Amino acid sequence: MRYRESEIVELKRSTAELKEAVISAAAILNKHPAGRVLFGVRNDGAPTGQTVSEHTLRDVARAFAEHIEPRVYPQVRRLRIEGKDCVEVRFAGSDAPYLAYGRAYMRVADEDRQLSARELERMFLRRARGASPWEAQPSDKTLRDADAATVRRLVKKGRLSGRLDFAFSGIKSTLTKLKLLRGGRLLRAAQILFCKDNDLRIQAAVFAGTDKDTFLDLKQFGGTLFSVLEAAETYVKEHIDWRVRFGRLEREEVPEIPLNALREALVNSLCHRDYAALKSNEVAVFKDRVEIYNPGEFPEGFTPEDFIHGEEHSVLRNPRIARVLFRSRDVEEWGSGLKRISKECAQNGVRVEFKVLKSGFLVTFHRAPTERPARSAAQKAAARAGKRLGEKLGEKLGENQRRILDLILEDRHATIRSLSEQLKISTTATEKNLAGLKNKGLLRRAGPDKGGHWEIIDPPGGLPA
Repeated sequence: MRYRESEIVELKRSTAELKEAVISAAAILNKHPAGRVLFGVRNDGAPTGQTVSEHTLRDVARAFAEHIEPRVYPQVRRLRIEGKDCVEVRFAGSDAPYLAYGRAYMRVADEDRQLSARELERMFLRRARGASPWEAQPSDKTLRDADAATVRRLVKKGRLSGRLDFAFSGIKSTLTKLKLLRGGRLLRAAQILFCKDNDLRIQAAVFAGTDKDTFLDLKQFGGTLFSVLEAAETYVKEHIDWRVRFGRLEREEVPEIPLNALREALVNSLCHRDYAALKSNEVAVFKDRVEIYNPGEFPEGFTPEDFIHGEEHSVLRNPRIARVLFRSRDVEEWGSGLKRISKECAQNGVRVEFKVLKSGFLVTFHRAPTERPARSAAQKAAARAGKRLGEKLGEKLGENQRRILDLILEDRHATIRSLSEQLKISTTATEKNLAGLKNKGLLRRAGPDKGGHWEIIDPPGGLPA
């Protein structure tokens, strides 16, 4: 395949021309929402190839990130063209004007022309007025691509919350009233909200310790914003600890992180992210904390404390998406997200941190150390009996199943996450081994999934003496 230079494609013989490539990327973004640069390809499209190492890829990514303002977050990878190693850089952005090494350029055909002061001033004025942000641009999706069930649920939730005053009468009518349709095409905001096929992704992982050296579980969620939000929330709920609190009349399951704060952080991460950035949202569960990350710069000139303790009004990166989430009551009030998270955590004794990064925004919920409850004499006797059971049935069980029984004898409140950490296997593998023990009639779960405990079952004929 022969590549050709155009208004959105730039070809470079090697990374020796890295500075010129960065300038071309900024010039392309000042005219188009996305583009790419190929290193190791001549201007006529013939691949020459070049040496490509991990160091090469890091240097290229760093140059694009450090020398273009506002920041862009490129995807950089090794690409084989006609059997030769090349480097491909894909980038996107909607915050024009972009400056490369302090100067502004515009792509004209396959050339980069420096902008005059007057042209640059006009571009800054358009950005200040919010002209054509990413979410307001038409996508390549039509009404047929929108998920009807998701649109119906939005209208139902909006009417129940009192924030929508019309009934569902079709996808076209609904999206027109929400101002998410233009010329028969869905705006990008509608694509993110209502289309299963879009670029929204959340990377979710559970790590064995306090760093990213070893992961126990790794997943990726995609789909409509609403389905991604639900999947991410469920994922975290399944991998944090729960305890039981007894009231006057009933028992209550209490998560270690308040669910209102967790959901608010997830909603904010999807509502305020930079959708022009090619990086995914991330949810990471560590032994001592839970992190929720979204790409995109924090509003310039503000700090998280301005919204938590001050009286600042919300600065919306994606106002169309935010308005829909407000109508569905996934967003309660404008500009209250960080304040609500902080208040919920303070009331529940959970430490939360908000950190502005160069590449995005990070919310960190700190977890309390897990304490094992003291065992009664009856529980110790049951543990001894259970140990005899394990010895009797040892040959019929796999190694991990025997170890699970041992761990449950030590702590009948053990969670799937804590078992997988101690076994050093994934949560999926742990669940399969637990299911095997249940199928053998050796184990059962007493009480709810959250807040219950494990019970080892006596085999037919009783335990050996």
